[in-house]
Amino acid sequence: MKQIVIFMGFILFLFAAVVSFSNAEPDSAEKSQLERLDNSVFKNPHRPGALFEHDDHNDMAQIDDCAVCHHVYDGKKLLEDESSEDSQCSECHSLKSDDENSVPLLRAYHKRCKDCHFEVNKGPVLCGECHIK
Repeated sequence: MKQIVIFMGFILFLFAAVVSFSNAEPDSAEKSQLERLDNSVFKNPHRPGALFEHDDHNDMAQIDDCAVCHHVYDGKKLLEDESSEDSQCSECHSLKSDDENSVPLLRAYHKRCKDCHFEVNKGPVLCGECHIK
């Protein structure tokens, strides 16, 4: 009888371990492989969308204000306390510059990310560091 109780306890332990590991959040490296910036607006992209895990990035960079990246401009004037976080970048940035105030989408992506990474001297700045196959 004692052996059956020990055996059943062992089976219960294995079951609990399998369930807990199967429901565990993937680590940052696994999540990064799953989350890419959407580059479907580009007709013939040269590289896959950049790997970018939004929440992990903002936690590491200690960014609390969405408008740091999701900015809103009126002409050349930055509108303080305005955020475009519910919009796609391509809603404001077209593939090509339409006028003197607009920044093309590809340049906007690269300028926003790389300028910040250079400023804080952290983060990827080379093509292959973000656009991983």
